[in-house]
Amino acid sequence: MDIKEFDEISTREIALAKEEITHVDNRMTLEQFKGKFLGKKSLLTSLYQSMREVPSDQKKDFGLKLTEMKNTLNGLFEEKEEEMKSLELSRKLESEKIDITLPGNHKRIGSKHPFYAIVDEVVDFFVGLGFSVASGPEVESDYNNFEMMNIPKDHPARDMQDSFSIDQSTVLRSHTSCVQARVMKAMAGKGPVKVICPGKVYRRDNDATHSHQFGQIEGLVISEDCTFANLLETLTLLLKHLFGEKREVRFRPSFFPFTEPSVEADIQCFECNGKGCSLCKHTGWIEVLGSGMVHPNVLRLNGYDDKKYKGFAFGIGIDRVAMLKYGIDDIKRFYTNDIDFIEQFRKE
Repeated sequence: MDIKEFDEISTREIALAKEEITHVDNRMTLEQFKGKFLGKKSLLTSLYQSMREVPSDQKKDFGLKLTEMKNTLNGLFEEKEEEMKSLELSRKLESEKIDITLPGNHKRIGSKHPFYAIVDEVVDFFVGLGFSVASGPEVESDYNNFEMMNIPKDHPARDMQDSFSIDQSTVLRSHTSCVQARVMKAMAGKGPVKVICPGKVYRRDNDATHSHQFGQIEGLVISEDCTFANLLETLTLLLKHLFGEKREVRFRPSFFPFTEPSVEADIQCFECNGKGCSLCKHTGWIEVLGSGMVHPNVLRLNGYDDKKYKGFAFGIGIDRVAMLKYGIDDIKRFYTNDIDFIEQFRKE
């Protein structure tokens, strides 16, 4: 093959490539073009292989023309490739364009559940008074749940709580007082003790104001100089902290097997301010918690010398306080996972 013949072949190939490149409109046809004109089976490759047959005095010119042909074909390919990349980018930008006049996406801000809002508020209050926080298992022994709290087997008080039994010696705890028993045993009869025990408890109740699962915060103080007046002052401070300084508090005699004497605390009704309405059952007062001085039997059962140590204990219902404080009409609202309900308690 001489130079003249090569020029004719090269001109025809380049003309064909220019014609076919105009019909390339996607990645697949572009790759087909590359394979046909620049690939291993292309005319360009076969011309490179025929270099060995070219006379020595023409090899230089032949090589220069081959390189020129290759550059031309490669230029056609690269130009089309860039054109297609630009087109693809334009299409992508068009499809992903952002209308800056549209309103932004609303991100919902979380809010604290009213149950845990009360827990945190009560815990913060007592931690500020020097109390520590204790916890215990929800599946508890009958011994800790009842007997260590001065409620032996066949005691009438067991009917008041109507507990869930797992077997003859194990129950779902019906109060968090059993945590107090664990704390007292851990202290091995030594004082002082200042502890609160928040947690869930279980009883067979089910109506608008009661649930089979609810929350309690028990408190226990044991010391050599603990008095009934300390109990009343502590609970008065707590209730005014929760419901307002102007809310009046009163105490009534009551009975609990683990305290003696025992009292219940009432607060002045929110709706009628003590005048009497349907919310307070026309008494002007709403019951909120039970308390009393730790029964000497409880102290002795848990390893304390009841001649040396005295104590007081109290239990406050978390759900009940939340319902009263936030005006919640049904205890089941605490367990429905209703986002709209929970968002009412978000603090801005």
